[in-house]
Amino acid sequence: MDVISEAIDDLRIGQVYGRRAQVPAVFAGRFDACDGVGFHVMLRGQGWLISGSEAPIAMRPGDMALIPHGAAHGFAPEPCTLDALPAAPMGLQDPPPTPLPVDMICGIYRLERGGSVHRFLRSLPDVVLISPDHRLAALIELLTEDLDAPRDGMLVTRPALVDLVLVHALRLWQARQGTGAPAWDALADPGIAAALREIHDSPQSPWTVDRLSRTAGMSRTAFTRRFTSMVGTPPMTYLIGRRLHRGAQLLRETDAPLAAIARRVGYATEFAFAGAFRREFGISPGRFRQLTEPLLS
Repeated sequence: MDVISEAIDDLRIGQVYGRRAQVPAVFAGRFDACDGVGFHVMLRGQGWLISGSEAPIAMRPGDMALIPHGAAHGFAPEPCTLDALPAAPMGLQDPPPTPLPVDMICGIYRLERGGSVHRFLRSLPDVVLISPDHRLAALIELLTEDLDAPRDGMLVTRPALVDLVLVHALRLWQARQGTGAPAWDALADPGIAAALREIHDSPQSPWTVDRLSRTAGMSRTAFTRRFTSMVGTPPMTYLIGRRLHRGAQLLRETDAPLAAIARRVGYATEFAFAGAFRREFGISPGRFRQLTEPLLS
C-alpha cells in the first residue's frame, strides 16, 4: 500500500489554491489552522517560519515549508511566538509596481466540504522545512510559471503540479529522515495492512468484519481491537468513510449518474448512498457536485 499516494489521493475532494506573493522584508503574518495541506516556497529573501509547537525555523531562498495537516503557522523577519503575529492578508493581490524583498509561492489543498487529512500526514510535525533537490526545484519552477501566467489548460496543470510538488516533497523528506521517518503504524502490521489494502482496492465489495478479520488472519475480536487502535476508527466506520470519499472523488471528477456512482462504491441504491453522503459531508451529492470547482486561485 503506497501511503504517500493514498495521502495525496485523499486531498483531491478538496480545492486547490495557489498564488505568488511579494511582501516587504519586515512582513509578519499568521495563517490560521485549516483542514488541508499547504506549502510555501521562498523564492527570494529570507525570514523565519513560526509555529505553535516548533522552535522558529530560518528560511532562505529555495527553502520550502510544508504544512502537512493544516496547523496554524506564520512568517516573521525575526524569531517570535505565533501569538505575536497579526493575521496574514488572504486572497489574490495585485503585483507590486517594483519587486519587493521577499517573494514566495503558496499552495494548498483545502478540504472545505468534508474529508480529513490522512493519518500519515497527521503523524508529521506541524511544520516541515525542506531543502529541494533538483527535481523538486524544477517542479517549483513550473508551478511558479503557471501561477505567473494563467493560460488555457491551467485547470489541469495547476492541481497536477501541486500534487507533484507535494509528492516529491514528502519523498525527499522521508529519504532524508531515513529509518526514523514517521510512518502510518497500521502498515507495519501485516494483518491490518492486508485488510486496509483490500478496503482501498475494492471498497465496493460486500465487506464485513468477519471477512476482513479472515483477510488479516485474526479472530474477529482481536482484529477489531487492533484495527481500531492502529487506524483510529473501527473497521466498518473506516470502510464507510473510504466508500464515501471515493464517491466524492467520482462526483468531482466525472459526470457519471448518481446511481452508477452509488454502485461503484458499494451502495445498492442512489438513495442509500445519498443519505450516507449527507451524514458524512453535511451536503447532498448533487449539491456537492454543483459547488465543487476544479480549481480556485
